[in-house]
Amino acid sequence: MEQYRDSFSDSLDKGWFILGNKVTTFEADFAAYCGGGYCAGLASGLDALVLALRYFEFPEGSEVIVPSNTYIATILAIYNNGLVPVLVEPDLATYNIDPLKISAHITPNTKAIMVVHLYGKACDMNSITAIANQHGLKVIEDCAQSHGALYKQQQTGTFGDFGAFSFYPTKNLGALGDGGALLSAAPDRIEKIKALRNYGCHEKYYNKYIGINSRLDEIQAGFLSVKLPFLDEINAHKRKLAAMYQAGLKADFVLPVVHPDYQDVYHIYAIRHPERDRLRAYLLEHGIKTEIHYPVPPHRQDALKDKLDGAYPISELIHETTLSLPVSYCHDETQIEKVISVMNAF
Repeated sequence: MEQYRDSFSDSLDKGWFILGNKVTTFEADFAAYCGGGYCAGLASGLDALVLALRYFEFPEGSEVIVPSNTYIATILAIYNNGLVPVLVEPDLATYNIDPLKISAHITPNTKAIMVVHLYGKACDMNSITAIANQHGLKVIEDCAQSHGALYKQQQTGTFGDFGAFSFYPTKNLGALGDGGALLSAAPDRIEKIKALRNYGCHEKYYNKYIGINSRLDEIQAGFLSVKLPFLDEINAHKRKLAAMYQAGLKADFVLPVVHPDYQDVYHIYAIRHPERDRLRAYLLEHGIKTEIHYPVPPHRQDALKDKLDGAYPISELIHETTLSLPVSYCHDETQIEKVISVMNAF
């Protein structure tokens, strides 16, 4: 807490609040943490997705493949660029987009695949990048929930053309307000993103692109720099709690799949149960709060139900049965043992 206060006081004393040294420092440190490359700090994870697509200047009406069970922000980023989302069902075991289903949805109008490392589990990036390379498609990774997650010992956000991150306060690497970032191995791409985030200009008052205002502010960048050195510790703690669930919960519950190629960071520990709502009420009666990520699939949202055609039974099954259990850095082993005991008595 004192480190946060010191960082805030330093920003206040210097009186520099937008695109200063704290942002520059965090961008470099976060890129290094992810294994190298370049980073642009932004105002939110949604803006990161919007600008990743805007960078490529795809023709209006171009198609972007996206998982059917993602959080709505991923799809909003596509619409906000005048593009068309093409929903592909997930693998029921991992909840991530099923690579075996992608090719059937590729058309001459397809320009990109936007994958989502949902709940903190990496997608099957070898298969996905192979498909993208075969068809000449761009790959954008939605890493809003996967800070530090690995696929075959490589960080999420480093496989595609861009890795888009959110620093919303509940994330494993969360700020004390909103924030986001884009990661890329190509410095020229990040330089253009830095212009796009700042009204489209590299130099003040000289606008090269039609940009937006989406800048990670100095105060939040300072807070993120305080927290970044603890991210591995936070992820390890969440993996320890998840391992307790994996070992202790009875077979009635569908648990996350664990595989040596994937190092999950459990932003969310999601189980499934056919009587999810009754289970959730039962847990609350015993003082255990849970959450649903997410109760309504994108194609059922009022904002999108007239825009998204097709049937998505796997997505609907996930949304009807998923339940997120306590797994934050603030929870301890004793609390998780109680959750396991109460759930096993259900």
